[in-house]
Amino acid sequence: MTLQQYLADLKGKQVTVIGIGVSNRPLLKLLAGAGAEVTARDKKTEDQLGDIAPQLRDWGVKLILGEQYMENIRGDVVFRTPGLRPDHPGLLEAKAAGAAVTSEMEVFFEVCPCPVIAVTGSDGKTTTTSVIAEMLRAAGKTVWLGGNIGTPLLDQADKMAPDHVAVLELSSFQLMSMEKTPSVAVITNLSPNHLDWHRDFAEYVEAKCNLFKNQGKDDVLVLNYDNLPSRELAEKAPGQVRFFSRQSLALPGGVWLKNGMLLDNGEPIMDMADIRIPGMHNVENYMAACAALKGIVPHEIMRQVARDFNGVEHRLELTRELDGVRYYNDSIASSPTRTLAGLKCFPADKIILIAGGYDKHIPFDGLGAALPTAVKTLLLCGATADKIEAAVKAAPDYAPGKPLLVRFDKLDDVVVWARENAQPGDIVLFSPACASFDQFPNFAARGRYFKEKVNQL
Repeated sequence: MTLQQYLADLKGKQVTVIGIGVSNRPLLKLLAGAGAEVTARDKKTEDQLGDIAPQLRDWGVKLILGEQYMENIRGDVVFRTPGLRPDHPGLLEAKAAGAAVTSEMEVFFEVCPCPVIAVTGSDGKTTTTSVIAEMLRAAGKTVWLGGNIGTPLLDQADKMAPDHVAVLELSSFQLMSMEKTPSVAVITNLSPNHLDWHRDFAEYVEAKCNLFKNQGKDDVLVLNYDNLPSRELAEKAPGQVRFFSRQSLALPGGVWLKNGMLLDNGEPIMDMADIRIPGMHNVENYMAACAALKGIVPHEIMRQVARDFNGVEHRLELTRELDGVRYYNDSIASSPTRTLAGLKCFPADKIILIAGGYDKHIPFDGLGAALPTAVKTLLLCGATADKIEAAVKAAPDYAPGKPLLVRFDKLDDVVVWARENAQPGDIVLFSPACASFDQFPNFAARGRYFKEKVNQL
């Protein structure tokens, strides 16, 4: 089915879109332009929505706003925003009344005319997705990058051709109700995450499994052999499995690390020193990308991308060097495991770590145990500051002042303190280990704010 065929079928039908965030606005315009009777629902008030509300009305979209936005949902099709659980009572009621409940990404899989490579995982998925896209572009492919990264792609589907490639980053929220699968699926790793939204870790893993469970026998699933929850998924794979590992050698058909060299089934791909962006976790991201593109992109091009690619914004991004102090923006680090990976890139006795944020109800025990020997100073700010502090003080290696621990109410004050106290050679690392929703709408807004404050110093 093409996008135009899908839209033609919606003409005159009642379509509801839950959520009027930036990612859903192209969808609303697309549906309204196709002649559907569109209703948009959002918890925000009209004042909170700002200029988009009158624009939506100009498109012919009916608005239902405020606390009761999920009541009495009716219609032929309902688009779920990713942050809304598919078993929300309002959606179940709509489904029982005859509505087809779907999402922008689910429809994209139906109408996309080209091969899809999709990446998910607890950490590293954005960088891995970006590296895959860069390698494909360098090999001469037309690439459409989207999903949980970049821009929504559904309204662009009619511009795609069969010889193009769509490269997607997908979250567990998007995958909860997904039934379509990509030709190449990548799971970077799995660790407890988003437990404020998922009932438990098992449900979180099950959502990730939707990325590959309906693949065909010729499709490919790339898994992290070193991460047990990821490795165990191989038993459920209906297609081909390719492992990547920096610990286990000679994985048949896989990518592994030996003596500092990334190998494709034993054949050299690149020296890990070729990888421009720092950190062993980024070596893993490159191994995942190389495994996904085996037979599609030549090793020579993979090497060239590794040497040239500067990384993705908000991921160990060097923001500024001032008076011998380097400031790094790692706002993408919304989990403890991601922050721990970033810490390994720098000398422990030089790190001033800024952490804390929204509480996703994931444990900080591992992070707390590592910090006394991983950083010299810990600056805490945000809703999880108490939990992180408690985890650090419970660590076997903790002693007062090891690390120096300072609390703040606002990120602005944290940056000022770092400026006044950091010494030449120090690394000020903004790597929150938490989501941003206590103070910012998303990690990107949080990262931009940090960079703005640093550049004002």
